[in-house]
Order: sequence, then structure tokens, then C-alpha cells
Amino acid sequence: MARCSSPNHGDRRGHRPELIVLHYTGMANATLARDRLCDPASDVSAHWLIDEAGRIEALVAEDRRAWHAGAGAWCGRDDINSRSIGIEIANPGDRPFPAAQMDSLVLLLGRIMARWSLGPAAVIGHSDMAPGRKIDPGPRFDWQRLAREGLALWPDGPGADAPLAGSLDALGYPPAEPETRLAAFRLRFRPWAKGPESAEDRMIAAALTTARPGVG
Repeated sequence: MARCSSPNHGDRRGHRPELIVLHYTGMANATLARDRLCDPASDVSAHWLIDEAGRIEALVAEDRRAWHAGAGAWCGRDDINSRSIGIEIANPGDRPFPAAQMDSLVLLLGRIMARWSLGPAAVIGHSDMAPGRKIDPGPRFDWQRLAREGLALWPDGPGADAPLAGSLDALGYPPAEPETRLAAFRLRFRPWAKGPESAEDRMIAAALTTARPGVG
């Protein structure tokens, strides 16, 4: 585990980590991403960076507030930077995540969750907390792999055909236009789905609400 100190961090403003936010870097390679995350002029950072080969780098201490999440909310709480740990995964956003990279993410997530007593519901994507503004870690990210390891939520089967808005509220999605929230939900749980809201969307969301405990 390499360490490269980023100067872009601050005080947590009285909060502790209760979420882990996953990102893709959206850049050509990890070297460019690292340079930006460690550039004082960029005003961005993350606690951790995982490169294409699975090398894990610590950029900001976990007890400090890194600048990775930006505007957004989750479970009715804003200032996500103060409440979360950010992990940047080197990927331009147009390709699958290599096995070695996912293996390292599984290892890192397990350690972070143990350190801060976080459950699988605490692990979210940037797109979850910022619908319509962010799409990372994107449709190619393997959320089911994390769920099999007990590191993220995934439905065990369909739930009731309940109103989607209520289920998304219960899961933690912030207010937005219905189509914007549907798109954010699908990025995570039905990444290649198209068209208007369906019964499958509603049943998956309802099933997830029963597995929701575990944040904070």
C-alpha cells in the first residue's frame, strides 16, 4: 500500500465516517488521476486510489475530510464529504474493472468497514448520492461481486410491487425529478435497463428496503 499525501483535505466538522463513496476517476490512467488528486490547485481529493493493477494508495487520512463527493445527499444528510470515505478507482468509465482491481477493492472495503463499524448499506456510488450530476462508478461496475462478499446491498429476490418513490426515499436517494432518480437507481441495480419505470424496478427497490439497515 503506497502513500502519497494529498494537500486537499480539512476537518470533518464534527462528523465521523458513516458512508463509503465509490468513484471511477474518469481519466485515462491512474497516474493522471493521482496527479490531479494531489494537485493543490485542483480542489479535489479522495482517501484512497486503486490503480488498474490493483495497487492501493492512501492519499488522505481517513479521519480527515477529503473533497471527493461534492454536492449531493444521502438519507436526508448533506455535506457527504464530512460523513464519508472516498475511494477513487482508476477507470476512464468506458471499460470493465479488472479482476485485480476488484480484488483490491474488496480487501480495502473490508478493512475500512471494520475500522468504522459500517455495514453493507453504507457503501454507495457517487451516482447514488448525486442523481443527474454524476454517473460513476458507472454501469460496468460489479456491484454484485461486492454484495457476494457482504460489502454492498443487492436484492435476494423481488419484493412487493410498491411505489418506487417511497422505496427510493427509504433507501436514501435524495430528492430529484422521478426520471432522474430512476436513472440513478438503474445505474446501480439495472444498469442496462431502458424505457419508463417498470414493475421490475419497483420490486427490486422494495426488496432492497428490507436490507437497508447498516448505515452509520
